[in-house]
Amino acid sequence: MAHAYLPETLTREQADALPGATVLQFGTDWCGYCRAAEKVIDPVLDTADGPRRVLVEDGKGRPLGRSYRVKLWPTLVFLSGGVEVARVVRPWRESDVEEALSDAMGRGKV
Repeated sequence: MAHAYLPETLTREQADALPGATVLQFGTDWCGYCRAAEKVIDPVLDTADGPRRVLVEDGKGRPLGRSYRVKLWPTLVFLSGGVEVARVVRPWRESDVEEALSDAMGRGKV
C-alpha cells in the first residue's frame, strides 16, 4: 500500500474547522475494495497542488465515520472549509475522483 489508514486522530469538530480543501478517506488497510481503489485514487490526489488528504481507519462504532454516515469503503468525503461538498464511494475510475475533486475545488470556499 502506498498509504496507510491511521486510527482516528481527528474529531468531527476538528474536521469541521479545517481550512481549505481536505479529503477524508475512510477505509482499512485490509479492505480489498480499498486496495483496488488505490490505483484510481492515488494518481488524482497525490499531486503537489492537491488537497490535504487524511486516511481514516474506519470501523463499527468509530465516531468520525459514523458522523459522516460512512457505510462502505473506501468512502472519500471532500471538504471545503470544513463543509462536505462532494463524496465518492468505491470509485472505480479516476474520473469519479476527478469529478468530485473538481466539484470541491470549484465551490469558491477553498
